[in-house]
Amino acid sequence: MRLKLPIGPGALVAAAFIGPGTVTACTVAGASFGYALVWTLVFATFATIILQEMSARLGLAAGMGLGAALVHPSNGMVFRCIAILLSVSALAVGNAAYEAGNLAGGALGIEAVTGSFESPKNIVVLGLSLLAGLFLYFGKYSHIEKLLIGLVLLMSLAFAGSVIITRPDFGAFLAGLKPSIPDTGLFTAVALIGTTIVPYNLFLHSSSVREKWLGDTGAAIKEARRDTGLSIGLGGLISILALTTAAASLYGSGLTINSARDMAMAIEPSYGPVARYMVGAGLFAAGLSSSITAPLATAYAMSEIMKVKRNGAGFRLIALAVLLIGTLVAISGVRPVSVIMFAQIANGLLLPVLASFLLILMNRKALLGAHANRLPANLIGSFVVIICFGLGLRLVLRALNIWP
Repeated sequence: MRLKLPIGPGALVAAAFIGPGTVTACTVAGASFGYALVWTLVFATFATIILQEMSARLGLAAGMGLGAALVHPSNGMVFRCIAILLSVSALAVGNAAYEAGNLAGGALGIEAVTGSFESPKNIVVLGLSLLAGLFLYFGKYSHIEKLLIGLVLLMSLAFAGSVIITRPDFGAFLAGLKPSIPDTGLFTAVALIGTTIVPYNLFLHSSSVREKWLGDTGAAIKEARRDTGLSIGLGGLISILALTTAAASLYGSGLTINSARDMAMAIEPSYGPVARYMVGAGLFAAGLSSSITAPLATAYAMSEIMKVKRNGAGFRLIALAVLLIGTLVAISGVRPVSVIMFAQIANGLLLPVLASFLLILMNRKALLGAHANRLPANLIGSFVVIICFGLGLRLVLRALNIWP
């Protein structure tokens, strides 16, 4: 049954990129540089909308997801082999490693809400994993979509409430919309952009739109475009609200902040327990939403690449395997440094490849007909692709400890 809300698959993308890592990056940016890097999130949000709109249009007009397009026989054996290798490395291996951080981030959010840091964290992680697993195994697409829309709205309300409580300096906020990078802020600026433009969301979006819309392709693309702008715009706003909360409450305080939980505890003495509840609820929603979307995106991509039936037993097995590995890593307390480094390199290589390939696909009129790219879309898309090459290079250099 179609949702009456004007948002849909785009909410999955928003829920995916607003994970604990993004919330932490925004928190650290606000606490360290105030409002100076707000513009990076505005830029990253628009760049993400551009790429995700193309991904959604591909899924609806061509009738295939990005994973299926990558392994299409017309691409040649060498390209297909490289695409499969990078996709499996970045998605199957990477998302399994990052899933541990998603679950742990959700647990930190619960700790911040309750104010209890003596609770058995492993039990909380297992509870979150079980909840995510139930939705992945038993939930239909419509159920998962509704849950993630709810979590995105919860994050919106939570961080909007925290901004109201902390009373930001709107003059300084507006000044932060002007592109400039403070001393020592380059790496943080790149990190904020990199946590928003996520490779696996291109797979997730091109597949999920076909779960939502059938029938008139032109009408479906219009709805998908509206959904993409609204949902991802809302996701970008959540990131901006998280940064704004940290800037208003912590910038210049001299406190060392390493996570959103640190921010939740640090602002309570000045702004009361409600502020802690707001930030904690936002972090919890970010962790749970990413715990569902990372396995889901992996399942969509891998099922198309391996030609496994979508939403069948194999599809669910892939999703649950990612969740299970992430759960085991999270409760073990061991950070799989080498695996994460490998996944970062794979993601760094995959992002520009995917962005370039997507732009090429969107110009194939034989595939997309009247829905192929026109000149304005190509110019904007080319600019975003150049940014993706820079982000990909940064991920690789960071994994190799060449760039922090």
